[in-house]
Amino acid sequence: MIIQIYEIQTLEEAQMMVRLGADHIGSVLERIDDWQNPEIKRTIQFIQSKGHKSSLIPLFTDIDTIFRALDYYQPNILHFCETLPAQELQGPVLELIYDRQNKIRQHSPGLQIMRSIPIAVSDCLTPVASLEIGRIFEPISDWFLTDTLLTDSFDQAQPVNGYVGITGKTCDWGVAKELAAASSIPVILAGGIGPSNAYKAVKAVEPTGIDSCTNTNRVNEHGKPVRFKKDPEKVKNMISAAHIAHSELNPEKGPIELKEIKDVRKW
Repeated sequence: MIIQIYEIQTLEEAQMMVRLGADHIGSVLERIDDWQNPEIKRTIQFIQSKGHKSSLIPLFTDIDTIFRALDYYQPNILHFCETLPAQELQGPVLELIYDRQNKIRQHSPGLQIMRSIPIAVSDCLTPVASLEIGRIFEPISDWFLTDTLLTDSFDQAQPVNGYVGITGKTCDWGVAKELAAASSIPVILAGGIGPSNAYKAVKAVEPTGIDSCTNTNRVNEHGKPVRFKKDPEKVKNMISAAHIAHSELNPEKGPIELKEIKDVRKW
């Protein structure tokens, strides 16, 4: 069971994630005019020095800047999470996104590529062609990550316009399970995962791993998640819950050492 944690932007936060047992630790480049961030570079170097995988999301699409960022940071995984025009699978927008990812894959053959697959919330009225998107991108991806599409609009009304993620809401786990079963590459379940539902999520979807961002963040005085600030207790409990569920699904691998957490089966 792979544990992936976003958004880790500082060495201090990375040290915490390593101590708690995260496997993939992800950082975000928020702006194209600030793509060269020495603190994020130190963070990535530390993650790799401890034998963990670093993942990097660029929130921009200029391919030359992405190439420069790859040379500068040298992450293990480059993660693409653009919202995709899921109702126009033969259209020019999807072709452009596919072509950009393919060019980067050819340019950096040792780099692993993660592709976010948008999955709607359970009560979404407009179908999202999540499985079809998976089939299109599978040949040029090493990992899939399911993530929640908030509304029927594929290019608006997301927390970060034009990108899927950090919604704090779960996607349709039935579709996520279908994607995990159909894909020949590993699938990480994301979208509203935290300590309160990691156990149920792993049991329901049986993914290769789980990812958390919003629901393992600290909260402010109004109870709102604070970006880039992790709550170590939430992270610890989520990791333990995920491993317990995975161990129960795979009893032949033997028992795992359980950490002190609440009874996750009651959540």
